[in-house]
Amino acid sequence: MEACKLYDAEFKFVSLIWEHEPIGSGELVALCQEKLGWKKSTTYTVLRKLCARGVLQNRDSVVTALVARSQVQHYESEALLARAFDNSLPAFLAAFLSGGKKLTREEADELKRMIEEAAK
Repeated sequence: MEACKLYDAEFKFVSLIWEHEPIGSGELVALCQEKLGWKKSTTYTVLRKLCARGVLQNRDSVVTALVARSQVQHYESEALLARAFDNSLPAFLAAFLSGGKKLTREEADELKRMIEEAAK
C-alpha cells in the first residue's frame, strides 16, 4: 500500500499522467512546465522517485501508471477516516454535512443506494 501514499505534489503529477497516459517523457516535461510550473529537472526527479516506489513506469521514454487512481483514492479515504474520524464513516459524513454542504437529490439517492449495497 506504500505505493498508494502520495504527497500533494506527487498526486498532482500522477493525476497528469492518469489523464494523459501513455505519455512520452518529453511531453510530460512540457505538461509539467505548463500545469505545475516545474522545470525539467524537477519532473525527472519526481518521476524517478515514483518509479522507484512502484507508482509509475518509464519504459523507452513512455510513462504509465502502475497504480490506478481508484487505488490511491481508496487508500486516501481509509487514511483520512482513520486519522481524523477514528474510522467512523458516520462521523465523517456528519462533519462533511455540518459545513453547510447541500446534497442534490441525485447525490442523496446515490448515497442511499451505496449504503444499501454495502449493508448486504
